[in-house]
Amino acid sequence: MESARLLIIDDDTKFSRLTAGYLQRFGYTVDTAQDGLQGLERARDGIYAAILLDVMLPKMNGWDVLRELRKDCQTPVLMLTALGDESDRITGLEIGADDYLPKTFSMRELLARIRAVLRRSTIARAHVEAAPKLIEVGELQINVEDHTAKLSGTVLQLTALEYELLLKLAEAHPRVKTREQLLLEVSDRDMTAFDRAIDVRIGVLRRKLGDDARAPRIIETIRGVGYRLLKPGPGSGG
Repeated sequence: MESARLLIIDDDTKFSRLTAGYLQRFGYTVDTAQDGLQGLERARDGIYAAILLDVMLPKMNGWDVLRELRKDCQTPVLMLTALGDESDRITGLEIGADDYLPKTFSMRELLARIRAVLRRSTIARAHVEAAPKLIEVGELQINVEDHTAKLSGTVLQLTALEYELLLKLAEAHPRVKTREQLLLEVSDRDMTAFDRAIDVRIGVLRRKLGDDARAPRIIETIRGVGYRLLKPGPGSGG
């Protein structure tokens, strides 16, 4: 993992230079882009193991870069921003970011987060090789070999983390997965009890499945415990 190629998209050239220099000490190859359009073009090349993306960028802001990127690319993205509000963090997760770091982070923390997303990607690839090729729960089909999911025959447009979350719930069906289990298995890093990452992911996943938390047909909330995948019937999704 530590010979991986990374991309930093940030218009702060000093920050990019210092960050790249630090990561290169650990064996990473690091490219940089100074604006959103240039960053999006490079990110779509598909040669990067992970992308560090700033929010405040010229020509195209980080949110829009991520939205465009997620249309055809599932490369892990860590959002880097001076904005520390929870709403900004949730926005990034909802759009499809894999992690979020305010720019008050230490370089050691950044390194740990990068290692975590790369490790998660490696585990996901290993899981593809070892797992059954097709998991079916009602009208939901998950093809582990090509990393895709369908609901009632319609391909779901999921980020890597959303796919992993749905996969874990499907593998556990009809058992409940606790929030703590999902945090450890999907996020691959410790989070506090107040961290809303899993709740946000479930909310986004429900929308993509056409499900409703108030009258769930696909993902059921078990209050105080976690989540359970129901058996989607014909016509599920939206």
